[in-house]
Amino acid sequence: MLLISTLLAVLLYSATAGLQWQVMKGQRQQSRSLNQLLGLGGLCAHTLAIYLVLHQPGGINLSVFSVGSLISWLVAGLVLLSSLRQSIDNLFIGVFPMAALTALATLLAGVAPGRDYDSGLILHILLSILAYSIFTIAAIQAILLSRQIAALKHHHTRGLVASLPPLQTMERLLFEMVWTGLILLTASLLTGFIVFEDLFAQHLVHKTVLSIIAWGLYATLLFGRISFGWRSLTAVRWTLTSFVTLALGFFGSKMVIEWLV
Repeated sequence: MLLISTLLAVLLYSATAGLQWQVMKGQRQQSRSLNQLLGLGGLCAHTLAIYLVLHQPGGINLSVFSVGSLISWLVAGLVLLSSLRQSIDNLFIGVFPMAALTALATLLAGVAPGRDYDSGLILHILLSILAYSIFTIAAIQAILLSRQIAALKHHHTRGLVASLPPLQTMERLLFEMVWTGLILLTASLLTGFIVFEDLFAQHLVHKTVLSIIAWGLYATLLFGRISFGWRSLTAVRWTLTSFVTLALGFFGSKMVIEWLV
């Protein structure tokens, strides 16, 4: 069942991204309902695969690959839901292949044993995953924004630019995502300090320090936006730098613990 659901998710995700790529390139007419339906099918298949991977006899499996697949599933779901009320379908091109790759990588890596977690730790983990998912979407949005700015500077008004919302709308969506992600990251850090006796213990120090640095970078970006009107490429650089820092803390610490320690 895990094999079937994963391969079905990969197939539907890939089809959705491929069709949206053709739309963006002007090779076919827009068919939002078809793309959204295919994406929903991929998400449903991925949901079953995630459930089978996470729920193990010994508890919950939160290995690097399973968490990566869970985050990509959540990102895909959030983007698909947002596409119902905003024209952000071109995010499918980056989000759905990422979800397909992480689902396939989880299948190939094999299912790790699970373990029991108390309710406080589960809350902390869920907040962390939600924050990381929102910031992942923000990073993809920032990349699209940078491409849009570059195209406009070179007076390329077809292709990508024509298929994206106006520049002001793209920037507004980016900062909305950063605000949401920062609130979730703040809640994650606060619950972490409550749940763990020493959040700077040897096996947690990498994640804690890098997460705090990322929090500071995102907060600086928002402060710059409010106080100095930061926008365009400045916002893109700060967003991507913050995301890389957070990613190193989120996945780097898990890799060190699971593979090197």
